[in-house]
Amino acid sequence: MREVLSVLPLDLMSTAWLAQDWEEEEQSEEIVREKHLLLDHIVERGQEPLRIDKYLLTKIGSLTRSKVQQGIDDGMVSINQKPIKANYKVRPGDHLLVYTYREPDITEIVPENIPLDIVYEDDDLLLIHKPYNMVVHPGHGNYTGTVVNALSYYLGQHNAESAQLPRIGLVHRIDKDTTGLLVVGKSENAINGLSEQFKDHTVERTYQALVWGDVEEDEGRIETYIGRHERLRKIFTVYDAEDEKGKHAITHYRVLERLHYVTLVECRLETGRTHQIRVHMKHIGHTLFNDSTYGGDRILKGTVFSKYQQFVDNCFKLLPRQALHAKTLGFIHPVSKKKVFFDSDLPADMEAVLEKWRTYVKAKKPV
Repeated sequence: MREVLSVLPLDLMSTAWLAQDWEEEEQSEEIVREKHLLLDHIVERGQEPLRIDKYLLTKIGSLTRSKVQQGIDDGMVSINQKPIKANYKVRPGDHLLVYTYREPDITEIVPENIPLDIVYEDDDLLLIHKPYNMVVHPGHGNYTGTVVNALSYYLGQHNAESAQLPRIGLVHRIDKDTTGLLVVGKSENAINGLSEQFKDHTVERTYQALVWGDVEEDEGRIETYIGRHERLRKIFTVYDAEDEKGKHAITHYRVLERLHYVTLVECRLETGRTHQIRVHMKHIGHTLFNDSTYGGDRILKGTVFSKYQQFVDNCFKLLPRQALHAKTLGFIHPVSKKKVFFDSDLPADMEAVLEKWRTYVKAKKPV
């Protein structure tokens, strides 16, 4: 009989709106999530006009203003049966409804003996290399086989106290089909220290991505506002600052290798918005190679010849996901206070596709 670790959410609202702050994770893009009513409230008589985001902070604890604003942007808050913006000011008698995607039940995390690729471990930290096709945290449609299930088992075998920590010590996420480094805190002190660094954008993070097209500039800076698409709720898009629909996002990129119709780039995150690199590279006309969510799973640059089409199809088969890898992590160790830096090799599928493109480029060059 499997042991089940029951974890009571610290705060239903905060866990429901973690996606924006927890970097780039969409748990299950095929599952239509059901809303659950979290708060049904009539604004009290005598209440002075107050922005809805500030008002909600007084009614539901353990929230940050950014999480409240993200919930409002996602249509999880209504006043008098109508959606509102974050700058709406509540008035006495307003009927306030707040929803969450999270079911109001105890979440059961089943420890599973799933091998972990451990890059580094000490008494306070654990760094792993996440493979593709693995969700980080259990959610709708993905209750088993996740990084958290694996961590729950591993920590339960080696450090029972760490296995009881909220979210099993995770302080950030990466997409299901993105590979690379994840850091886990093994103590409350470590979790708090790491979380503050992610919040303050002081963690140094670089990714490597293969993108469509020949990127014109050797390096550049992309600064936009990113928010959930109004109609296509599974994707994110760029908004103007005046729209108040997106969150400030900055990505720095540098060309590593030009391969004719594709380019290998390094992306350094200054912020950590959901799908940030994928949205930003598409925004400048260089969608990630084989990113089916954002249209990169078809030929965007190249020739119309059937041999080229077959070549690209073979690349897609070798790399059945978006070509994105979380390569480095640098931060201040939350306990020793020393600067630490970790690097990881590109996964085999990305390396294989890069080698195919290198061979293709050599064949195209005149002798």
